[in-house]
Amino acid sequence: MEQLIRQVMEDVGFIMPQIQLTLFACGILLMDFLLERRHKYLNAITALMGIGFSGFALWRVRGYERLAFNGLVVVDPFFIFFGFLFLLATALVILMSIKYLEVEAEQEGEYYALILFATVGMMFLAGGTDLITIFIGLELMALCFYLLAGFLRRDRRSNEAAIKYLLLGVFSTGILAYGFSLLYGVSGSTNIYRIADAVGQRGLDDPLVFVAMVAVAAGLFFKVAAVPFHQWAPDVYEGAPTPITAYVSVASKAAAFALLLRLFLIPLGPLRANWEDLVAVVAVATMTIGNLAALNQDNVKRLLAYSSIGHVGYILLGLVAGNETGRTGILVYLLAYAVMTLGAFAVITGMRRSNLIGDRLDDLRGLISKNPVPAVMMLVFLLSLTGIPPTVGFYGKYFIFLSLIETGHYFLVVFAALYVVVALYYYFRIVVMMFMQDAREPGRMTLSPGLTAALVITLLLTLIPGLYPEPMIALARFSILP
Repeated sequence: MEQLIRQVMEDVGFIMPQIQLTLFACGILLMDFLLERRHKYLNAITALMGIGFSGFALWRVRGYERLAFNGLVVVDPFFIFFGFLFLLATALVILMSIKYLEVEAEQEGEYYALILFATVGMMFLAGGTDLITIFIGLELMALCFYLLAGFLRRDRRSNEAAIKYLLLGVFSTGILAYGFSLLYGVSGSTNIYRIADAVGQRGLDDPLVFVAMVAVAAGLFFKVAAVPFHQWAPDVYEGAPTPITAYVSVASKAAAFALLLRLFLIPLGPLRANWEDLVAVVAVATMTIGNLAALNQDNVKRLLAYSSIGHVGYILLGLVAGNETGRTGILVYLLAYAVMTLGAFAVITGMRRSNLIGDRLDDLRGLISKNPVPAVMMLVFLLSLTGIPPTVGFYGKYFIFLSLIETGHYFLVVFAALYVVVALYYYFRIVVMMFMQDAREPGRMTLSPGLTAALVITLLLTLIPGLYPEPMIALARFSILP
């Protein structure tokens, strides 16, 4: 009995980052009733403290590689990498949200609590090694995002975004759950390592395994907004509060890719010959539709939504390559995408004023004359999104292209490189509007301390790894799944 208690307590230490976030989220819900409206910003500070405690707990379990709770979760470098990525994205979104919610008159504690609960779900997604754990983490994250997308209750666009996200999300979850049930039927277990053994024994021609693979792939493609399961992204990005748009774009996508990588490389790993061509076709279609649809968008959030769909195609190409360079490229790309996308959305968040939503392309007209510093920052983020050195975005594309060359996928390299030119065009539509058009109104952007901090952090993380990439590359190589 003593040994069992000792084992449980040791295992609890490995999920302490999630426990810390959960405790602080519950504390925010309780504290919110005691705060007057003018002091509601303290909820954001409490949430940031929770992220700090969670980050410290995550730092303490670094270097470990072991299963906990009878194989329900794993602590490994892959989980640690994504855990810190989630915490970074969450902290930046909270900093972006403080002033935004004051302008919208929606400064409520449940907003920050939902963000922390969503982060808990994402951590279990990245560290889950059991289908039940994974599914619970996925639903916790998804339910929080459905609520956050519709958090502006008086805004019809926000309500519409939440409804579309909910309906399509439930549909995709059903498909994924069906795939999970088939994997359980094939193996008699919900542990992904035992499923991998059973799938390997059945072989590539087993129809039940093939249907399970297709169902799981379809559910995951929805979560990352890959074609043809991308329809929800533009509407949700446009209608959700801008900080939540950034959060869904970055953190949700990173969590979904963490799950996708763990499932495709472990339980579905023996089926690589079946799914490699499928993923390649989806990647090409995703790059095509995402980049071409972004060309004629007049709403910056919709433009970034379609461009994010294009980025998903690039990341999937790393999975197609499948070698160490490709898997390293996926992690580098996700880290780069997180900081540069959050930075771009931080600039758009700063545009929000009582008489201006700030998400139209026209709203950025002449930004360099009114607000030169945010305009230059936006230029850096857009250059990084395009993949132009010396920004961090260059290395994401570099490793993806290199992995395709190493594995002989020359056609995919040429195809992907052509879409970089397309992306350069639609990103520079924003640049032209900011730098080469006259401003229509003299109003200046008011940057709160939180938003300023978010912009500075994202700018530094966009430029410093671009100039000195070795630590980032070493971290990604250390964190890849074998």
